[in-house]
Amino acid sequence: MVKIIMHGCNGHMGQVISGLVEQDPAAEIVAGFDIADKGLYSYPVFTNMKACSVEADVIIDFSTAKAVDALLDYSAERQIPVIVCTTGLTEEQLAHLKETSKKVAVLRSANMSLGINTLLKLVQDAAKVLATAGFDMEIVERHHRLKVDAPSGTALALADSLNEAMGSTYEYVYDRSQRREKRPDKEIGISAVRGGTIVGEHEVIFAGPDEVIEFKHTAHSKAVFGKGAVEAAKYLAGKPAGLYDMSDVING
Repeated sequence: MVKIIMHGCNGHMGQVISGLVEQDPAAEIVAGFDIADKGLYSYPVFTNMKACSVEADVIIDFSTAKAVDALLDYSAERQIPVIVCTTGLTEEQLAHLKETSKKVAVLRSANMSLGINTLLKLVQDAAKVLATAGFDMEIVERHHRLKVDAPSGTALALADSLNEAMGSTYEYVYDRSQRREKRPDKEIGISAVRGGTIVGEHEVIFAGPDEVIEFKHTAHSKAVFGKGAVEAAKYLAGKPAGLYDMSDVING
């Protein structure tokens, strides 16, 4: 059984994952980290992670960017692999994460959904055929009105996947309102929609002469991200130091 520490256990995703693990005979949450113990769980919750000496196989992080640095240090010190699901990290924090991965296993993904991470591979294969044949590539992402970053980290990951397939020669464009010119060939347009309670939708469009091919992923609840995180925890437990992502989980 994989023993998990849940960092950010009081947050929405922390509660989702706690519920999922309760139903999973192959996993157990042995401790939680958060700014307060609200008495929500049977497992102990630590407001100071340094006070936690509970034995664990892996840490799942769904918190805030400002809490990630201390967690990375704790992970390296305790030699507990960590899955960083928090988005909006600075360049300095990404460098810290990479440095930590030299000491302990670290998995980071812009989106923990198994479906999205399969989509990343599918659109990359499609780009090698379609973009080479002159198809234009566009990404449209939709999220709830409370999401503060745009475009989403997942949209950027999709763009990176497309760009990598084409030798990293494409430019990303987020706003065409000030342009009065023909669309360049080597361009990936990224559009963000914010409204209502949309959990998350990502659409990759290949538009060619007289035909359009679309790949779309829709998340109907945040449980899809929790399920992916739990599967990642099972994968990462016991892994040697290094930087991992969800493609490693999918490929086994």
